[in-house]
Amino acid sequence: MLRSRLSVQNLSPGYFALVMATGILSLASSQRGWGSLSVVLLTLSALAYAVLLVASLRRALAHREAFATDLRDPRTAFQAFTFVAASGVLGSGLALHGRLVPSAVLLAVAAVSWLVLGYALPWAAVLGRAQRPLTAAANGTWFIWVVGAQSVAILASTLEPHGGTAGHALSLLAVFTWSVGLVLYVAVAFMVVLRLMIHPLEPRELDPPYWVSMGAIAITIVAGARLVQMDSTPTVDAVRGLASGLTVVLWAFATWLIPALFAVGLWRHALRRVPLTYTPALWSMVFPLGMYSVACMTLGRADSLPLVERIGELWIWVGLLAWGATAAAMVASWATGRRRRVPGTR
Repeated sequence: MLRSRLSVQNLSPGYFALVMATGILSLASSQRGWGSLSVVLLTLSALAYAVLLVASLRRALAHREAFATDLRDPRTAFQAFTFVAASGVLGSGLALHGRLVPSAVLLAVAAVSWLVLGYALPWAAVLGRAQRPLTAAANGTWFIWVVGAQSVAILASTLEPHGGTAGHALSLLAVFTWSVGLVLYVAVAFMVVLRLMIHPLEPRELDPPYWVSMGAIAITIVAGARLVQMDSTPTVDAVRGLASGLTVVLWAFATWLIPALFAVGLWRHALRRVPLTYTPALWSMVFPLGMYSVACMTLGRADSLPLVERIGELWIWVGLLAWGATAAAMVASWATGRRRRVPGTR
């Protein structure tokens, strides 16, 4: 009982990245034609979402001070957007399997929570603080704000063909959140790059959430490709050309980022000897790996780019291997009651 209470009290606000990683690999598996695996992963994603939702609500009620501290800390506050992204990714998976009503509910949850958190968290954690400069606190978790916006755009565009009279509103929501997410990426990237250039950075600080810098681009690619494929409306037509060209440019940049991120990981763990142990933050690395696979397959099929599509079909194995290793390390950490090294590392 004591361990359970301590676990809830110390629950990371970013643990919903587990749902994001599992859900996006379910979508990737569906695109590969692996229906059974897609259903299994989607089921695991839904179960994880339910458990984490209950645990987070319990933490908010029973451990209000710890919960509020995380939301006021610029190093952890933006992890709360994993709830938004998890809702959007899970909703997209359910819609893909014909569960439109729960998908619509999750769209409402994701859109409202993204809007509320999008105004409240930056003020509480960053703009409302007396400490300056602001760039000192910027880190990879800030990109999850962008992922949350694009997850809403993808789910809205997925439901739009089934929306009936609400179809135009869904298309407007998709264009709105995609556009805002795109601008937010530029702003966040500017802050993070300034932080890297101006302030000293210890190897331990270059943690897995920096992978979200690539994942945010990948999900923006998918959202943009979905916009291009949507039915004609004045709003969609206004951005269709921009989205079509920009998705290819963003795919090139995301692809360029991957070797750099792997190199940072090698420098951090092999050269600077930072132990590779299980933390919830590892799911923030698994999600971008799966997201890149979905981005390649979606873009390749939307723009008739067979090489890009093939890259995505092969890259899914990277995401699945990362998911398996991280899941095994997570279970091992539960079994031993302490952090364990990721399988296959020293």
